[in-house]
Amino acid sequence: MRVTVLAGGTGGTKLAHGFALLEPAVDLAIVANVGDDAEVHGLVVCPDIDALLYTLGGLVDAERGWGIGGDTLSAHAQFERLGEPTWFTLGDADLATHVHRTRRLRHGDRLTEVVGGMADALGIHARVLPATDDRHRTIVETDEGALAFQDYFVRRRQEPEVRRVRFDGNARPSAEALDAISAADLVVIGPSNPIVSIGPILELPDVRAAVQAARARAVAVSPIIGGKALKGPADRMLTGLGLESTALGVARLYAGLVDRFVIDEADAALAPAIEGELGMAVEVLPTVMRSDDDRRRLAGALVELA
Repeated sequence: MRVTVLAGGTGGTKLAHGFALLEPAVDLAIVANVGDDAEVHGLVVCPDIDALLYTLGGLVDAERGWGIGGDTLSAHAQFERLGEPTWFTLGDADLATHVHRTRRLRHGDRLTEVVGGMADALGIHARVLPATDDRHRTIVETDEGALAFQDYFVRRRQEPEVRRVRFDGNARPSAEALDAISAADLVVIGPSNPIVSIGPILELPDVRAAVQAARARAVAVSPIIGGKALKGPADRMLTGLGLESTALGVARLYAGLVDRFVIDEADAALAPAIEGELGMAVEVLPTVMRSDDDRRRLAGALVELA
C-alpha cells in the first residue's frame, strides 16, 4: 500500500516511523514541513526534516525526540567562547548534517535531492520529501512583535502569545510532494501542530487541492488529547488564535480536506459532535505513542481503515 504522511514535529515523526515499521507492506512517502527551517552559524538547519531522518535512520536521541543520540557539544562550547549566539544548540554530529546540506545547496542541488541523498546514506527506504524546495519560513505574530519560528519556539521558549501566523517567501510545492499525495492509496495528516507543522504544508499552492482530491482516501489524526498537546505549544497556539483547543477544534481546521478523523480514546465523547457538525467519520483509537509498538499499532490501524 502506498501511504503518504504530511508531517512535522514530534507527533508526525512518530507516526511516520510507525508506518516505516510496517515496511515492506507499506510504501511510505513523507511530505515534511520546512516552515521551521532557519540559518544557524551560517548553516541551513531543517529541524523537522532532520528529526525524520534521525528517527527513521535509528540515530535519534529517543529521550528528547530530536538530535542524535549520544552527540557531544564541543563545537557548541567553542561557539560560546567565540561570542557566537548559542541559544540554538547544535551537536557535533548534527553539525555535520547541516554542513553537508548547506554545501550541496550552495552547489545548486535542490533540497529534495539533498534530503533524498541523506536518506539513502542513512539506509532509509521511505521517501522523505520536503514540501517545497523554496524558502518558506513561518513567521509568528505575537504580543511582542513578529518572530521567526525558531526565535519563538527555542529562544523565547514559546512564551509570547500568538495572534497570527504568516509565511515568508514565494514558495511552490515540489513536484515530488504533489505526486506523492496524488498517487497515495492513503493520505495521512499526522498528529502534528495544525498551525505551524501542517499549516505551512497546506499553505503552499495546490497542496490543499491535492489533499481535497484525495479526501476519500485521506485521514487526519488529532494532536490534541483531552484539550492538551502532548508536546509543544499547539494547545496554547489554538487558544491564542481564537480557536478551540480540542479534537473538535482541530477537526474544524481539516473540514473539507478529509472524510475521516481519528481521535484518542480520551476524547471519545467528542465523536458525535464531530460527526454531526462536520460530517466526518470519526475513528476512536489509542493515539498516544510512547513506544515503537504503539507507533506500529496506530499506523497499522490506519492502514486497516483504508
